[in-house]
Amino acid sequence: MRIMVASDIHGSALYCEKLLDAFAREGADKLLLLGDILYHGPRNDLPDGYAPKKVIELLNAKKQSLLCVRGNCDTEVDQMVLDFPILADYCILYVGDRLVYATHGHNFNEDRLPPLQKGSVLLHGHTHVPVCREHEDYTYMNPGSVSIPKEGSAHGYMILSDKTAVWKTLDGEVWKQFEF
Repeated sequence: MRIMVASDIHGSALYCEKLLDAFAREGADKLLLLGDILYHGPRNDLPDGYAPKKVIELLNAKKQSLLCVRGNCDTEVDQMVLDFPILADYCILYVGDRLVYATHGHNFNEDRLPPLQKGSVLLHGHTHVPVCREHEDYTYMNPGSVSIPKEGSAHGYMILSDKTAVWKTLDGEVWKQFEF
């Protein structure tokens, strides 16, 4: 199974459309959103193309393909307009033989670990910075941000498959690959 992973759309219809174009181009089985879908939050400027109502329309049309966890900017009122569940604090997936603990990152992160098995992947967004860091007992991965990348990173996403994680820009340019 190929899973596209993205985080922090923050209400940008411009970048949401580019993400969905990339999803179609990638031919991934599922799109896992790591939260912060509609609202930009008080610490961020409005992203380019800020149009949460359009993001609602775009994502609701893809509801069968979406998995999602709750970000710190996602609320019950957002769930009222989205046709797919967004309020889970985490989800657990198996990619190949690896357990992937997917969350937004504001509650569980490298400084406050969830219960992980040795060899697991902690996958979260929130920081808007793409990362792949191997620890003794787990690997931490972050796809960066779709709409408000930080620390000079690109607007991007990840592709997870049984043996690899690949970070790409929204235009499809590969900039990092990790072999499990």
